[in-house]
Amino acid sequence: MSFAVASSLPWAQDGTPEAACGDSTPTTACRLVWNISHNSGFTKFYADWLDAPLGTLSKIILTFVIALIVRNLAHRMISKVTMQMAEGTMAEKVRERSRTVFDGNPVLLNKRRAQRAQTLGSVLRSIASIVIMGTAAFSILGSIGLNIAPILASASVIGVAVGFGAQNIVKDFLAGLFMLLEDQYGVGDIIDVGGAKGTVEAVTLRVTRMRDVNGVVWYVPNGEIKKVGNESQNWGRAVLDIPVDIHEDTEKVKEILQSTADEMVADGPWNDIVLEEPSVWGVQALAGDAIVIRVVLKTAPGRQGDVARELRERVKRSFDEAGVTVATPAP
Repeated sequence: MSFAVASSLPWAQDGTPEAACGDSTPTTACRLVWNISHNSGFTKFYADWLDAPLGTLSKIILTFVIALIVRNLAHRMISKVTMQMAEGTMAEKVRERSRTVFDGNPVLLNKRRAQRAQTLGSVLRSIASIVIMGTAAFSILGSIGLNIAPILASASVIGVAVGFGAQNIVKDFLAGLFMLLEDQYGVGDIIDVGGAKGTVEAVTLRVTRMRDVNGVVWYVPNGEIKKVGNESQNWGRAVLDIPVDIHEDTEKVKEILQSTADEMVADGPWNDIVLEEPSVWGVQALAGDAIVIRVVLKTAPGRQGDVARELRERVKRSFDEAGVTVATPAP
């Protein structure tokens, strides 16, 4: 019955390339084999065992080549974009206007930017490769006749399960990615993340390692950092609240503080570390039997503590010489 139906088709008549190739629209290669051999058996053998597999193979090769080209273009674009983003966190004019001699060695800054761009680029390139080559793999599996619907369904279920079980890790990685992208902090910066404060020793996509003033090493997951204070960007400020006896002459104390701070800034190396003239803001608080007077100095990033300690020592000597009594403010 099937032979009779097939024989009734106009293109299935014996002695034609359509009949030999078994297709109403045979390929150019199969038609060429028929024209050369005029042998139905050999042409059918070629169509069944060579022409169809070669067609499928050509589709596989073409899909793979296109995937490689798209991946290469994506990698180039990602590398270019990440490098521009790493170097262009702020407008160049703004960066140059806010730059100080203490922003760091340009070589070290460029190295830090390059490391940040390399990390971001590596992650984004890996994601692009997985997406592009995965899509190409599924396309190839479909072209060879494999039903990929169950595979996609299983992958979706597994992906949901893994994502739900590892949501904290995913959150850490995303937070680390945006932290690096925005250059919130880097190795060598002094940061405060709320529960810990110290110098950053290492930064990865998942965790930040920092060492506090007591030498304790803290490992903080990036996803747990809700806010971060960086004391090492552009400039810092040393703020001193000096308590004196409430009966002291505030104008006299302010003059002593101003002259002491000016003398310190005039001496090296403090004249390079303090970026602006010291300022005595005046009475900050009245606390029991004490008057709290505030002095502020704009400093190089990360040098607030050194400046504050040096100024306290000088203020103590100046007060002793002037007979000014330092008080203990009430809690």
